[in-house]
Amino acid sequence: MALRSRPLTPSHSFLRRNVHKYTTAIHVSPHPHCLFPHPPVLLRFRRPVSFPPHIPRSSLTPATAPLLQDAGATAAVLAGAYSLVLTFDTLNHRNLIQQSLSRKLVHILSGLLFAACWPIFSTSTQARYFASVVPLVNCLRLIVHGFSLVTDEGLIKSVTREGNPQELLRGPLYYVLILIFCALAFWRESPTGVISLAMMCGGDGVADIIGRRFGSMKLPYNQHKSWAGSISMFICGFLISIGMLYYYSALGYFQLDWTWTFQRVALVALVATVVESLPITEIVDDNITVPLVSMVVSMLSFGY
Repeated sequence: MALRSRPLTPSHSFLRRNVHKYTTAIHVSPHPHCLFPHPPVLLRFRRPVSFPPHIPRSSLTPATAPLLQDAGATAAVLAGAYSLVLTFDTLNHRNLIQQSLSRKLVHILSGLLFAACWPIFSTSTQARYFASVVPLVNCLRLIVHGFSLVTDEGLIKSVTREGNPQELLRGPLYYVLILIFCALAFWRESPTGVISLAMMCGGDGVADIIGRRFGSMKLPYNQHKSWAGSISMFICGFLISIGMLYYYSALGYFQLDWTWTFQRVALVALVATVVESLPITEIVDDNITVPLVSMVVSMLSFGY
């Protein structure tokens, strides 16, 4: 009985091509000890073929790595912010540090450490939004406690002058709003955000500490401000701004001509110091005037 050949279907043709493709030919002599050559015997070993092809795990890494890095950085910075406030609250509770000094140290360190942590976030476009979550959480916390929806005596003692929860809705709230704005508007690409935070946190914070201790000589146009406080604000604001700029420049975020930079930062520090010394605190808080005027002068000086 004669065998009838069946036509190859598309699936048969596909398997024939792929089996041919994923096989290895090995030539083996049937009599390896024979003196006379013999034609080789062709043996074929099939290699495993996966359908569909396997997707390497490394191909998923570039898409997920920035997201995981930013989420981890946000959690780390948020934990650090809470630890900072808790540390000074504990020191104040044990009478190891005065409440006014504790409040100002939190004012100085929290903003500067927040800006110093920006490089640990990824280079993706969403990194600045992840970073802004940290002050946003603190902003919501201040609002909740400021309206006395929840009571937290440690928070109130750490960041208020008189222990009044409504104080949280003024200076401290403006403070975290400036942190959010600087992270979203300037981020790591501009010296403006770094200088603004340095003047608000470092310059203004140190001015209050020095002014309370050595501020016997008051300014002629404002009896609530002293020469010692204003001079210390100018010097510390200038030095901290230069230090932050050097930090970001060393990491490669921007390159600066330092002779020209010293002059521009000194101008920003001088204008911010003059504005801080004006008798307008009852009208506009220093946590608004100092960073805003620093932003304007910095943008005019550096161009971005």
